[in-house]
Amino acid sequence: MIDHSETKRTIGFFGATSLGLGAIVGGSILALAGTAFAKAGPSAIIAFALNGFVAYITALSFAQMSAAFPESGGAYTFTKKILSVRDAFAIGWVLWFASIMAGVLYALGFASYTISALQSLWLIFSPVVPAWISSRLMIIILSGGATLFYTGKLALKSDGVGQWETAGKLIVFCILILAGFWILSQQPLHALPHRFTPFFGGGILGIFQAMGFTFITYQGFDLIAAVAGEVRKPEKNIPLSMFFSLGITLLIYLPFLFTIVALGVPAGQSITSLSAMHPDTFVAVAVGNYLGPAGYWLIIIAAVLSMLSALYVNLMAASRIALAMSRDRTLPRFLGVTNKNSGIPVRSLSISSAILLISLLAMPDLAAAGAAASLIFLISFTLTNFTAILARLRQEAEIGSGQKAQFPYVPFFGAVSCGLLAIFQSIAVPAAGKIVSIWFAFGFILYFTLLVGRAEVVDAMTQARDPRLVKLRGHSPLVLVPLANPASAQSMIEVANALCPPRVGRVLLLSVVAGSIEWKAGNPPPELLSTQDVLRKALTASFSSDLSPEALITSAPRPWPEIIRVAQLHRCESLLIGLSALPHDRIYPHLEELISKVGCDIVFLQTPPGWQLSKTKRILVPVGGKGNHDTLRARLLGSFCRSLEREVTYLRIVPPGTTEKELKWIRYKLLHFAEDEAPIPPKGEVIRSNNIVTTIKEYANETDLVILGVQYLGRKKIFGDLAMKIARATTGATIVISRRG
Repeated sequence: MIDHSETKRTIGFFGATSLGLGAIVGGSILALAGTAFAKAGPSAIIAFALNGFVAYITALSFAQMSAAFPESGGAYTFTKKILSVRDAFAIGWVLWFASIMAGVLYALGFASYTISALQSLWLIFSPVVPAWISSRLMIIILSGGATLFYTGKLALKSDGVGQWETAGKLIVFCILILAGFWILSQQPLHALPHRFTPFFGGGILGIFQAMGFTFITYQGFDLIAAVAGEVRKPEKNIPLSMFFSLGITLLIYLPFLFTIVALGVPAGQSITSLSAMHPDTFVAVAVGNYLGPAGYWLIIIAAVLSMLSALYVNLMAASRIALAMSRDRTLPRFLGVTNKNSGIPVRSLSISSAILLISLLAMPDLAAAGAAASLIFLISFTLTNFTAILARLRQEAEIGSGQKAQFPYVPFFGAVSCGLLAIFQSIAVPAAGKIVSIWFAFGFILYFTLLVGRAEVVDAMTQARDPRLVKLRGHSPLVLVPLANPASAQSMIEVANALCPPRVGRVLLLSVVAGSIEWKAGNPPPELLSTQDVLRKALTASFSSDLSPEALITSAPRPWPEIIRVAQLHRCESLLIGLSALPHDRIYPHLEELISKVGCDIVFLQTPPGWQLSKTKRILVPVGGKGNHDTLRARLLGSFCRSLEREVTYLRIVPPGTTEKELKWIRYKLLHFAEDEAPIPPKGEVIRSNNIVTTIKEYANETDLVILGVQYLGRKKIFGDLAMKIARATTGATIVISRRG
């Protein structure tokens, strides 16, 4: 059973808003405002306003999706719900990287501003600043120390970003804005337009360039969605905290940038030339021009607080994304372990912090890393808007009446805007595209070599357990059930409807009438009467269970080729074959032909008289450790345990010479293997034995159902003697499964 025990919901509205503000306000605008003004001139203010509008549109989609799915993981979780586990891995992988890279930027930004402050303080006592203060070693010590400090803080408690850091930087920004407007009020207004001329210094292209570079200045509201599993009253608090965070950010950014343009440029210079001369420290230089040393130190304080709070939030978000992915096995399972008392994902936090620390040593070009993070967030925001449209079309995500009137124009506009900005960013900053491509390529190799098998097993079990996911992904699976024996109709219908997701999937009952030249017009042939009897009993059993399957009668000389034809024609996801009497050698070829030609999952069911799935409590799953049918087995177990808790036991038989140490390791691996497939805590038994059939029989006689897999002979699947020997030896029901492919 996957550990989906939620982390404790300890973050309220103010904590979530603080988290968003901690991530958004300060650090990125202080670092990137110079680049924006160098590209666009005074019209960079428009770029920031447009980015704020696009962010608000995207926040509507994030709010809708987070309220519908209040689980940690953010865009990763949304993609998993609406698209597929493979798409979710791709988004989760790059988002994890983006949060880590954002953490690198803020850690190094903290180090840079701290060094600048130390240099200024040193000059008070000495005319010469020693080189070690600005050395690479000092940068690593300061940035690494901040990272380790906040890693330790998050390992102890996570209740939103530190209120002191957030409140402190907001106060500083308010002081800067108020001081700027007070100075403006003392100056003649006729000089103001000159400072904004030429307004479009970089033309329309410059505005788009500024938007691409500075979109990350609004990144942070999405991190509230990344920790949604820890927010109290998520349906209410997540949307409100997102909108409050963005609203407060806009109320700070636009007036602050206005005062910088109006007051921060000395006579004889333009804002474009000044920002080009000081792209990294432009804000400090501009504020110092109209507030003097006091303004400089206010910027230093705001920068340090902003960098620290953003580092904290991005570390927290990275750990929660890794936690969500590990629980779905799209990252290794050991990252999903949480502290039993606090629920904090210490391992995910530690690994995220370790990658961040390594990146501090390995990333000399932070500009490219920052551009890559911005590109990744634009891609993820594009996909989130897209998934919001799909969720609404599939009638799962709840949307308020106001949003219904705007659907689908608002999320479509958000998706197009973010998508175009992402394309522009990848062209304007090729290094960003390269970094994202390299990281994605590494993740592709990791996923398809180590993770894909267990990730798809967990996903199959989760979909079977929660059929809503099937509808959200736009699927309507069909289960084909050929019927020939009226006595087995009840048990077949029960199993078929367990395999079929309620209100989403379909069950097609098939009866094949063997045609004959002896049929005469006007006289119903006996075969047709028998077929009608079978279908009547099957439909009666379905209606008594409030189910409405479809029924199909066909005529063919031979039933087995007809079953294959119908399965292929209707593109069935599953084929359920009843074996009321144990098959003997003359129909083995038909079974193996079925296995080889039908491109879907096949479930063979053999039951004793009177067996009912609804009364089945104990399930035995003998495994050989190869995992050939684990995805189908996970779907079966998830379906069977959807409405009734059952006892599932996994059995592994090993040679008598297996040592105790080997036995312990095999049992440990078996339980991990079983926990990915079973939706309830399974049992695991590892037995030394030479006689596989006898040992399985002993355990099977104590259970109600045995689930086996067809055997593999090289790459060929065969029904095999082992499954039939076990079926003959047991008194309960037996299911033999064959996974597609």
